[in-house]
Amino acid sequence: MLLEKIKDDITVIFERDPAATSILEVLLTYSGLHAIIFYRIAHPLYNIGLRLIPRIISQFARFITGIEIHPGAKIGSGFFIDHGMGVVIGETTEIGDNVTIYQGVTLGGTGKETGKRHPTLGDDVMVSAGAKILGSIKIGNNVKVGAGAVVLNPVPDNCTVVGIPGRIVIKDGKKIKDKCVDLNHGDLPDPVQEMLNCMNKRIRKLEEEPMIERM
Repeated sequence: MLLEKIKDDITVIFERDPAATSILEVLLTYSGLHAIIFYRIAHPLYNIGLRLIPRIISQFARFITGIEIHPGAKIGSGFFIDHGMGVVIGETTEIGDNVTIYQGVTLGGTGKETGKRHPTLGDDVMVSAGAKILGSIKIGNNVKVGAGAVVLNPVPDNCTVVGIPGRIVIKDGKKIKDKCVDLNHGDLPDPVQEMLNCMNKRIRKLEEEPMIERM
């Protein structure tokens, strides 16, 4: 079972990363795969009641990969971490099959919950660079989370979420707002740029007002 899951994790790298050229290259140079392999070893130990050894394994993995996966998390097959530096996956996180996450992603808690504190991701989910999904919330199947988004509420199946706080802009293939863009990872809206644009508009409006109106 362990080897089968690792085999699936290697297979999806070739499916989703055009830069991958050989199995040897992937095994030696892909930090995301290294972190997943360490997790696959630590998780069964955690499940039988051990705590210290799995945590040592996960901390060693973080030291050499920059990716922290708590051994208590539940992760399905075909999991792909692209680049991966700064990824954090909390203890009670649950991740379905064929999920892709990018660098800087946090699947964490809000600090207010007890018990199930971290998110649950369905199958075929993509979480773009820098996104944060926080709390015991459910992210449905076939969901895409845009770069830099902060998601604090549940998301149904077949949606695209962007912004701070995260908002649904596409559901079941239909745009919710006219500003929506294509689903490609590189074309999702930049929430930081949107905020800066709004600030610039406000500054221009203030500059255009007569001085007497501002006094």
